[in-house]
Order: sequence, then structure tokens, then C-alpha cells
Amino acid sequence: MSAGATDGGTMPANDLVVAVTGASGAAYGARLVEVLLRAGRTVHLTISPAGAEVIATELGRTVALDAGTFDPLTLLGPAAKGLELARLRYHHFRDFRAGIASGSFLTGGMAVCPCSMGTLSAVAHGSSENLIHRAADVHLKERRRLVLVPRETPLGIVQLRNMLAVAEAGAVVLPAMPGFYTRPQRVQELIDFVVGRVCDQLGVGHRLFERWGGSENS
Repeated sequence: MSAGATDGGTMPANDLVVAVTGASGAAYGARLVEVLLRAGRTVHLTISPAGAEVIATELGRTVALDAGTFDPLTLLGPAAKGLELARLRYHHFRDFRAGIASGSFLTGGMAVCPCSMGTLSAVAHGSSENLIHRAADVHLKERRRLVLVPRETPLGIVQLRNMLAVAEAGAVVLPAMPGFYTRPQRVQELIDFVVGRVCDQLGVGHRLFERWGGSENS
């Protein structure tokens, strides 16, 4: 059996799900998809309407959400050059027929990056109103890795309780909080720190930032 194959041989465990929702931080989602593709992973991508609006506002790119017209370049921009885009599988946020809506469709994990407070609430309360919510619910019930990357401040008691609820259910709450011990000089380095920490949780190797401890941690 080849590395990453399942017992049934139908689905490689290195397939990962990425959802982009309507929190500030579209650059995190775009960079995460790029890094995962460069790592040779197959990425199942879904984007909420609010996520598309944030992409337009923050990255200046208009994303067509219909599966027939979605263009990866509108998310990835120039970073798409050299990527194996055949590994990017796009799913409309209302398409419950997509494989990622079922627990029988095996994946290696899912990241909601960035994760809006609305999406956080839906995951916390099991409200599967769209494919993003359902896929997240699937990862929780199947005991697979689910990483939520909220970007909100300040946090109210409702949001904090929702974070506690998803953490108790098994999700990893990974706020978009870049570290500064690496002495970043560019915004890209701040983005890469957060994306690198998401990759750590998904078990994807990377060299996006210098780890604390340097050679001791290599």
C-alpha cells in the first residue's frame, strides 16, 4: 500500500479541506491553500459569500462562487504560478453532494482560515446550514483534526463561550496571532507565521518561519 493510502485504496489521507469565511484575514486563507498545494496535498476548497467579499476587499480579487466559473487565480493571484492546480478541488458552499459533506469521505483534516464568528457559532452549535458548517461537523464527529482560525477583537463572552465549546468538542482554536520573536520585517512574514502554525496542526511540513530554539528544534 502506498504512503497515505487508506485500507480501501479509494482516498488518500493527505487530502485536506480548507474553508475561507468572512473574517478579516483573507491573505491567511490564500497563503494556506498555496502552501498546501506546494506540499503536494490535494486541497478541497470552499468559500462562503462573506469570504468572497473579504477577498475582494482585502486582496482586490473577485471570486465567482459558482463551481462552473470559479477560477483559482482569483484566490491565489500570482502565487498560482508553478502550482499543480489539478490538486485544488473547489466545492460550492451550498453543495451538500460534495464528498466532504460525508464522514465516509476520508481526509487528513480541515482548516477554516479565516474563521468568522458566525461560522464559529455554527460549528459550536452543530448548525449545518452550508457545506462549510457540515464539513466541520463531519471532522468533529469523525474525530479528525479541525483547525479554526478566528480573527476578531475584542472578544465578547458569546465568542469566548463558542471557542470553549468547539475546543471541548475536539477542534483546535488557533487565533490569527503572529509571533514577533522571529523579528518579522514584512507583512508576509506575519502571514507565514500564522499559516505555518496551521500547517503544524495539520501535520504538513514547512519552513515558513524560524522556530524558537533554532537548531535545537530541527
